[in-house]
Amino acid sequence: MNLIAWPLIVSLLSGALCLALWSLPTWQRRIGLVGSGANLIIALLLFQRVWGDGVQVLHIANWHAPFGISLVADTLSAVMVLMTATMGLSVHFYSWFCMDRDMEKYGFHALFHFLLMGVYSSFLTGDIFNLYVSFEIMLIASFVLLALGNRRAQIEGALKYMALNLFGSFLFLGGAGILYGIVGSLNMADVAVKLSTVDNPSLTTSLALIFLIAFGLKAAVFPFFSWLPASYHTPPSAVSAIFAALLTKVGVYSLMRFFSLIFVQNQEFTHEIIATVGLLGMFFGVLGAMSKNELRRILSFHSISQIGYMVFAFALMTPLSVAGAIFYMIHHSIVKSNLFLISGTIHRAFGSYHLNRIGGLYRSHPLLSAVFLISALSLAGLPPLSGFFSKVFLVKASFVVDRPGAVFIMLLVGMFTLISMTKIFDKGFWRPLSPEHKPVPLDESKAAYVGMMLPIVFLSGLTLAMGLFAPYVFEVFLRAAEELIEPTQYLQRVLGGVD
Repeated sequence: MNLIAWPLIVSLLSGALCLALWSLPTWQRRIGLVGSGANLIIALLLFQRVWGDGVQVLHIANWHAPFGISLVADTLSAVMVLMTATMGLSVHFYSWFCMDRDMEKYGFHALFHFLLMGVYSSFLTGDIFNLYVSFEIMLIASFVLLALGNRRAQIEGALKYMALNLFGSFLFLGGAGILYGIVGSLNMADVAVKLSTVDNPSLTTSLALIFLIAFGLKAAVFPFFSWLPASYHTPPSAVSAIFAALLTKVGVYSLMRFFSLIFVQNQEFTHEIIATVGLLGMFFGVLGAMSKNELRRILSFHSISQIGYMVFAFALMTPLSVAGAIFYMIHHSIVKSNLFLISGTIHRAFGSYHLNRIGGLYRSHPLLSAVFLISALSLAGLPPLSGFFSKVFLVKASFVVDRPGAVFIMLLVGMFTLISMTKIFDKGFWRPLSPEHKPVPLDESKAAYVGMMLPIVFLSGLTLAMGLFAPYVFEVFLRAAEELIEPTQYLQRVLGGVD
């Protein structure tokens, strides 16, 4: 069978087996880890095939486009699938050592894989309605994961998350219905071809704005970000980490796909809006982060700021800027997820996420301090880490299109990010713990600490490797960018019936 279908099949089977073994959490852990590992191997093979043979297409049940559902893997899709598999395996391994056993009994491992199935499907589908279904799979699984544990803060965060994302789904479904009424198709490639012949700029631009709001809600772009800082700090750290790695990236990916393939008739208007909300998100997100003193709240607001970089860079629509946006997206998934995992490890050692209740980590946990510093400095954009090169590409792309004001904002936000990360290191790692805040560790097991540190060290090494080998990594992202900007091969492979 075509490799494109296997990430969905493995995730579905893994989730189903975990549900069947509801009362056996040990076996759920094993099956979950095997499924995550299998998907990483499949993702590597899929990337290799796409890199060697170009865009891959699978028409479900041999119903060719535009009549059936098509699964499509171009370079961007293959990169996103590989990133998803890497983060899925890393976070799932981490969860072995930190997840509350009661939460495991209520289906954590099954929900984890159903969430991954929705993410894989979002990155691989070539059909708009199937993308909507993928969003709903993610929404249901993520909502239950947020509420798992039934604490008051979790329920409040989950309800805010659900309400705003349901509104985004409503807009998405409404927009899909209008789009189908105009062109009579929901296959992305077919819609792109047919919509280009519609001579009604007002209608197509209005429809583009509907999808922009829908995907903006999913991606937490300015000003639709309130659900993210209200929810990401409430669940277990493993859940926060996989959310930070994947959920908003699906929104950003969808924005990139639709506004490079389908809504290209009035790019001067739509992409200027995208660029503006990106810059505003950068600035206001980092201000929110600087005002907080709780680790995961700080990281949540930084996610809003970093998403601003991605959407702004995409809006410039040059090969350099779009490649930089993809570089930034992968970098952010690795680094931000790792910082959430580090925050969970700190919580296990001190019983708190609040900066006033932790301290002296550089003495008691030197390795944890080192990997935090790597991820924090990468997020701030210091060399030779991945965050530095992602910002370099964005700054260079902004100068090329004569946007010096945007460069100033990016550098200012980078400085504020560094200040925020320095505050965490100063209070949590450098200064000794205040005597009145005696730590109440949740787990003193050395084996658990070692197990939690393994994926953290791996992800820290990954952000360092992305920086050291940035020119080679960038070549991959540049090819993905060129395929987005000039989607001729995508259209030919999907509509030409090539399997």
